[in-house]
Amino acid sequence: MYDYGLFKFESKQQLLDTAIRYWNPDKTKFWQKAGIDLVIDRREGYRLYDMSGRSLIDLHLNGGTYNFGHRHPELVETLKGALDYFDIGNHWFPSVARAALAESLVKVSSGMTYAVFAPGGAEAVDIAIKSARYATKRRKIVSIVKGYHGHSGLSVATGDERFSKIFLSDQPEHFVQVPFNDIDAMEKALKGNDCAALIMETIPATYGFPMPKPGYLNACKALCVKHDAMYIADEVQTGLMRTGSMWGWQAYGVEPDIMVTAKGLSGGLYPISACLVNDKTGGWLNEDGAAHISTSGGAELGCVVAHKVIEMLQRPELIANVGFVSEFMAEGMAEMRRRHGDIFTGVRQKGVILGLEFSNHPEGALHVSRALYEHGIWAIFSSLDKRVLQWKPGVLLSSDLCQEILDRFDAAMPRARQLLRDAAKVN
Repeated sequence: MYDYGLFKFESKQQLLDTAIRYWNPDKTKFWQKAGIDLVIDRREGYRLYDMSGRSLIDLHLNGGTYNFGHRHPELVETLKGALDYFDIGNHWFPSVARAALAESLVKVSSGMTYAVFAPGGAEAVDIAIKSARYATKRRKIVSIVKGYHGHSGLSVATGDERFSKIFLSDQPEHFVQVPFNDIDAMEKALKGNDCAALIMETIPATYGFPMPKPGYLNACKALCVKHDAMYIADEVQTGLMRTGSMWGWQAYGVEPDIMVTAKGLSGGLYPISACLVNDKTGGWLNEDGAAHISTSGGAELGCVVAHKVIEMLQRPELIANVGFVSEFMAEGMAEMRRRHGDIFTGVRQKGVILGLEFSNHPEGALHVSRALYEHGIWAIFSSLDKRVLQWKPGVLLSSDLCQEILDRFDAAMPRARQLLRDAAKVN
């Protein structure tokens, strides 16, 4: 019996059956078919524990949500303390928690003036698009082929058609996509002077973390300036020190007009996201501050946790540890490629953002993900390029845990070869 107080299940299978019946049948069945029957139970630091007791090192981090690990003690205490005084709050009125977090975010984001809060990244992207349209009085939005910016009303139209067509949310008359790293295509999309904004992840996560070519992001920003379009940096997965800088755009020397942060801002404990705007794109906050409202956007409990997250990320010892983990993974993955180059063909890396290429099969990373799961590591494939495994070490990993990760990766490769061979036979 699995007893969680308010609810209980007789077995893991009963839970899976209940999820299929009442929650999400396709997603639940997909993982079962992939040989990954993970149901997260206890979690602590960078370790997850399945209902059946299996221990896993978390290198998915739910897109960076668990940047500090799961239930980090300092963040848990911060939330517990906040509950003695705060709740969600009231979005209509000034708030000490929202004002303090807004100031903290603006101070670590050069060029930004205001912070507008939301419960999650997709809504924050919606705010970003609306702010760009306000500033330019234009509708057209340019984004990247195979990009991803969320699933809400405006954000879903900027991403891959897999997420938009099913809900009839593709809007080709106002949303244009161009290939990543193709500056000629970008100029063609922007040169009509009819574009409100270019939105792009600094390093596109769901596309498998392809790295921007040298000078590409700067050239995109220059084109935006030339054609009076706003540059929106989606930092949901590349922000919060994951590139070695607070924000990915800082690591590349590009200053956006608007930026979005989410996931890790919550500390993995209380949902919160933010859209940061400059004077021009935030002008609507002086004209009509109720033009966008969100009852739980900027929930005061989330603001308190996020304030602590920003403070922790600026600690010298944490910044040094990001550098250590980045170098450890770079050296370790180079050795893994030497040992397993027949299936492990490339590494894309910036800081603790890595995409591992398994390109001898169109869904190679899916099979590698299963092999790693069987050897105690949870890392997920890229949804829009299943040849690439997303590899997301946490910013507080210890040297011992880094070494354990590499040892488990090494041990999983024979099983990965077997799964890839079996998949090739099926095809």
